[in-house]
Amino acid sequence: MAPPLKQVPSAWRGAILVCGKCSKKLDGGFGKKAQTPLAKLLRKLLGLGKGRKATLGVVETRCLGLCPRGGVALIDGRAPGTWLVVPQGADVAELAARLATVRTVPADQA
Repeated sequence: MAPPLKQVPSAWRGAILVCGKCSKKLDGGFGKKAQTPLAKLLRKLLGLGKGRKATLGVVETRCLGLCPRGGVALIDGRAPGTWLVVPQGADVAELAARLATVRTVPADQA
């Protein structure tokens, strides 16, 4: 018999999934010198805490399968029906502001 599942509390209100393969292809591609990975820059601009104590999680995943040229695929877990393609060198501060204001739609209203 398998041991029971353990639950661990988290302060996350949602998760942002950033394609790691896209990020690797761009060798960073964001920030002042265009050398910072998108996930790292988003964490900094959103002022998130560390790990599960953060209010929002930014997770770099494996390939998401979209594979845009010159950009990074991103999914906001609070609005999974819309995927974003962030072009290399895009204004990440504008993206961070957009992600900070996204609200979820209750399932009965979707």
